[in-house]
Amino acid sequence: MHRRYSDLVNMSRAKVARESVWSTETYRDVRDTIRREGVQVAHFHNTFPLVSPSAYYAARAQHVPVIQTLHNYRLLCPGAVFYREGRVCEDCLGHAVPWHAVQHSCYRGSMVQSAALVGMVSLHRLAQTWQRAVTIYIALTDFARGKFIEGGLPQDKIQVKANFMASDPGAGDGQGEFALFVGRLTRDKGVEVLLNAWRQLKSSIPLKIVGDGPLQESVQRRAESMPNVEVLGRQGSEDVLRLMKTATMLVVPSLWYEGFPMTVVEAYACGLPVIASNLGSLSSVVLDKSTGHLFRAGDAGDLAACVERTVANAPETSAMRRNARALFEERYNPEIGYRALIDVYNAALRRN
Repeated sequence: MHRRYSDLVNMSRAKVARESVWSTETYRDVRDTIRREGVQVAHFHNTFPLVSPSAYYAARAQHVPVIQTLHNYRLLCPGAVFYREGRVCEDCLGHAVPWHAVQHSCYRGSMVQSAALVGMVSLHRLAQTWQRAVTIYIALTDFARGKFIEGGLPQDKIQVKANFMASDPGAGDGQGEFALFVGRLTRDKGVEVLLNAWRQLKSSIPLKIVGDGPLQESVQRRAESMPNVEVLGRQGSEDVLRLMKTATMLVVPSLWYEGFPMTVVEAYACGLPVIASNLGSLSSVVLDKSTGHLFRAGDAGDLAACVERTVANAPETSAMRRNARALFEERYNPEIGYRALIDVYNAALRRN
């Protein structure tokens, strides 16, 4: 298959809309690949927009089971994140035709592109693609599984398998005495809440911000007036892990439900406690007062209080470091993740 971003750029909007519903090229390529390579299981992570659900049908035509990992909420929310205008939004949840997304231009800020996406989701819902063409869905958390069941996906087809790391970076010592944020600099990631919290801190613990995005200039300007905040921009994965090994805490102040941030898995691998919003999947991934602290989403004061507690209570923070590392070893290490994935593949083969 050769579906690239450049293909999307060079297509007309009408063709992109057609391709997102059904791509004949994808159907042909997937069938050819399965025949040529002797594929036993077809595992998809994202079919939108150019791959399209035709890939599912191509695999089923070759009697190959289909697995779809649900990294976001695209099948229920055209914007994919259940977030609009600074708040959690479930207006489209449970609607056969999620027309609210067109009204609010939820996909890329475009009413036309939102309409095309809504059309794709609705047509395949009508054709029962999501019920019949996929053998097993992988949800990343129990919270996400519940949302997809609420949105109409078949309960018996959704299994929970968490993200995991392909290799173990080893635990750090946490001696750097700074807090760390790693992520896109966008409103839904809560970076503005983060900066507001740091203005309220009594502690002088430094904050290092890793990432880039639409709010980068705004974040940089605010950080220049805050001597204990440093914006590092985008960093490589090895550099991020080095920072995690020396940080005191990772802060995840998201305002949307999140899927299962790899940053949390990486933090646990490094023995790094996580301070996160008590919202959606994060509320089950972060174990309050065990592997970190949960605070009220969007509440800068509550976030500041959690940070103060983490700084002030060294014995508790040390225990959270040990607990974070232990949870990684118990649930998210490479061997366990691999076994869980193979178990899903075997289950799909039995159902086929």
